[in-house]
Amino acid sequence: MEIPVINLGEMEGERKSKTMSLLHEACEKWGFFWIDNHGIDEELMDKVKGLVNQHYERSMKESFYSSERAKELGPNIKASDVDWECGFFYRHQPDSNVNDIPELLREAMQEYVAQLIKLAERLAELLSENLGLEKDYLKKAFSEPFVGTKVAKYPKCSQPEMVMGLRSHTDAGGIILLLQDDKVPGLEFLKDGEWVAIPPTEGYRIFANLGDQVEVVSNGTYNSVRHQVLAEKTGSRLSIATFYNPGGNAVISPASRLLYPSGYRFQDYLNYYSTTKFSDKVARFQNIKEKLVSLQ
Repeated sequence: MEIPVINLGEMEGERKSKTMSLLHEACEKWGFFWIDNHGIDEELMDKVKGLVNQHYERSMKESFYSSERAKELGPNIKASDVDWECGFFYRHQPDSNVNDIPELLREAMQEYVAQLIKLAERLAELLSENLGLEKDYLKKAFSEPFVGTKVAKYPKCSQPEMVMGLRSHTDAGGIILLLQDDKVPGLEFLKDGEWVAIPPTEGYRIFANLGDQVEVVSNGTYNSVRHQVLAEKTGSRLSIATFYNPGGNAVISPASRLLYPSGYRFQDYLNYYSTTKFSDKVARFQNIKEKLVSLQ
């Protein structure tokens, strides 16, 4: 399967309509996609990846392989209860824990995530527009958004058949933007009942997937998708996943415009249908819904 690639550089001018359609299809049928021309500084991306790998080699690798999890790897380990990963979580907003992350990474991570927030907000606008909502709908629904980054390494594993790098799950939040390894594979997404391998990154692409709250707000039009990480014998995989999520106090519900009308008499629908049979179905549902609201 060829994973969709969304070129944000084509969101202006004559190719916008086609690119918006590709984005809509990717969200509706896949729940994940690559992003080209995203606007994130490429030198900064290289710097962040290099610093994370440097920190792993200096301060994380030895302690991971000395941990009980690594020592117990073998036939008796319960793979269903174990993730073969190590890392840390950086909270960017609304409150930051930047002083708790490795000093080596602080400045670069702050700059990188600040740029990613702009990309996430742009995607939120494009998704809202594709759903027929106000451009700022998702941004307002998530307000005040929570932004955090999971920095992870999936260490080289001598017995990858015994354990998962990260067990199968969907993401709880909104829009997830992934800067990942350009050499070591392992990430997989479920599509149409089959696991699709996400290859190592080509060039400076960002990988995006949708979380549960986008599925709820879109009333199921867009989907969050199960994914997992396999443990690898070939090397240690890098993953820097930034989450653009609703704030803790955000009240999430399907956008009212995307809900079907309810509580009407079928005969009333038939009466209206008889004069609008050849019109757009979505417009018919919307008109019925508006009539119901006016009668309440």
